[in-house]
Amino acid sequence: MFGKTLMASAAALFLGGAAWAQDQSIIVQSTTSTANSGLYDYLLPIFQDKTGIQVNVVAVGTGQAIKNAQNCDGDVLLVHAKSSEEKFVAAGFGTKRTDLMYNDFVIVGPAGDPAGVGGMNDVQGALAQIADKGALFASRGDDSGTHKKEMALWGDSGFDPAAASGDWYRETGSGMGATLNAGIGMGAYVMTDRATWISFANKQDYAIQVQGDEDMFNQYGVIPVSPEKCPSVKVEAAQAFADWLVSKEGQEAIAAYKVADQQLFFPNAPAN
Repeated sequence: MFGKTLMASAAALFLGGAAWAQDQSIIVQSTTSTANSGLYDYLLPIFQDKTGIQVNVVAVGTGQAIKNAQNCDGDVLLVHAKSSEEKFVAAGFGTKRTDLMYNDFVIVGPAGDPAGVGGMNDVQGALAQIADKGALFASRGDDSGTHKKEMALWGDSGFDPAAASGDWYRETGSGMGATLNAGIGMGAYVMTDRATWISFANKQDYAIQVQGDEDMFNQYGVIPVSPEKCPSVKVEAAQAFADWLVSKEGQEAIAAYKVADQQLFFPNAPAN
């Protein structure tokens, strides 16, 4: 009897420990650029060593990440489409949105530069020139933060690329890395976030052709998912991760991450 009681107590202790460990893991619904750039590979071990909380990342386009979070399939949202993020919070799905970091978008293209946009820092003018010459352009076409920004820039340029869909305007429906590979394969221009481009290994003869326009600013935000909409959210662990990212330590860690001696993200969380 004593042995059975001891075994039962040990089993309960083990199961309790397993449940506790499970509680120390969270899911982050994230944009692909933060994953593709290697940022999480750098940041997450630092955070886990400090807190014991394991962070599991689901990297998809921003639109899909927001849908996943609205379906309660995550504890934290980290994306880059501010107006959509603000709607997410206003609808009660997020507790609070905080600016986290930024970089910028660029347009890359082949060395031959068929549209003659190389060196331009007027992104609307460059897009209009690409459209006017019918030069190939590969778009993600996936409702990601990058795609949302691209469509806004096309609108500002006065051109509707949908009219040329399947002609010179090609929509991949894929993530950033896959779209870059497809674009390079067909000799098309591609708009990408700079962090993914710096980290991208298959550049071939491609280079940045258009950059430096203030309209290509790329802001990221972090939002804990609201337990009022999603009771399964691990509130304390999710808030701990969001708080660490915007803390002095987290912001310094973001700034310290580099690839090829280039800083990929620039922290800009409000001072605590």
